[in-house]
Amino acid sequence: MKYEEQIGDLFSCPEEYYLAHCISADFAMGKGIVVEFNKRYDMKNILKKTYPDYLAQWKADGRKFDCILVGRVFNLITKERYFNKPTYETLRGSLDKMLTLCKEISVKKVAMPVIGCGLDRLKWDKVSEIIKETFGDTDIEIIIYKQE
Repeated sequence: MKYEEQIGDLFSCPEEYYLAHCISADFAMGKGIVVEFNKRYDMKNILKKTYPDYLAQWKADGRKFDCILVGRVFNLITKERYFNKPTYETLRGSLDKMLTLCKEISVKKVAMPVIGCGLDRLKWDKVSEIIKETFGDTDIEIIIYKQE
């Protein structure tokens, strides 16, 4: 794995990068960086249209995490509702699912913000270690974009 953190705008990264961000299973997308993902990629409408019964299925299956790829965006689902908070375990689980998807479709480059650490209040030092542990034995390049 190649891992890098840099200051800058996530949405200015080169086109060959897939993007990743955290969302809730209710696809609320009302605050934080998800608002920009929704604005740029119509993510909420696409997810609701493609997975109309997602939340009910999530509950029925007893899920705690997931990852849904839409276009070149990995939606890391780390909690049931927008007002819930993720745990390091649900973040790790969603990253594991993302890794599986990356391997299936040969993704080699991923860019993401400081996931789980804004409104979700996880600690970046722990989150970055989880990312490094998850992708450490791969040839995937990961760039973390931090805001100034």
